[in-house]
Amino acid sequence: MKQYRIELTKEQRDFLEEVVSKGKNAARKLQHAHILLKADTGVHGPSWSDQQIQEAYGVGKSTVLRTRKRFLEYGLEDALNRRPQPERPEKRKIYGEQEAHIIAMMCSPAPEGFQRWSMRLVAGRLVQIGEYTQIDHTTVWRALKKTKSNPG
Repeated sequence: MKQYRIELTKEQRDFLEEVVSKGKNAARKLQHAHILLKADTGVHGPSWSDQQIQEAYGVGKSTVLRTRKRFLEYGLEDALNRRPQPERPEKRKIYGEQEAHIIAMMCSPAPEGFQRWSMRLVAGRLVQIGEYTQIDHTTVWRALKKTKSNPG
């Protein structure tokens, strides 16, 4: 198995100790800071084994290895913080052309008997005209929220 040896600089060590001592960060960040501090094989580091770190902090072997690897490959910040998750296209139901259609609908006069378009009314109209077999009003709201439209 590949061993990832960590040697922290004085600045990195001071930063990690500050993160741990304040305790005002996310639990994952604190946990990874502890792992990096104990895995330090430099002159000021305790140079704990993976087994000792696992027992002391109740983490799995893969967490220790991933934290070491991310520190060496991407740096201190990436080892401590979560990477942003990519947008999942399969969860998005309304795309550019449909957004434009919704915005155009919202800018047109409201149907007879209504003062203005509501999200439920727009969702119902999209189903009625055959754009979708079913769509929730919150999906319409999310699509409009992401655009910079001002219907009134």
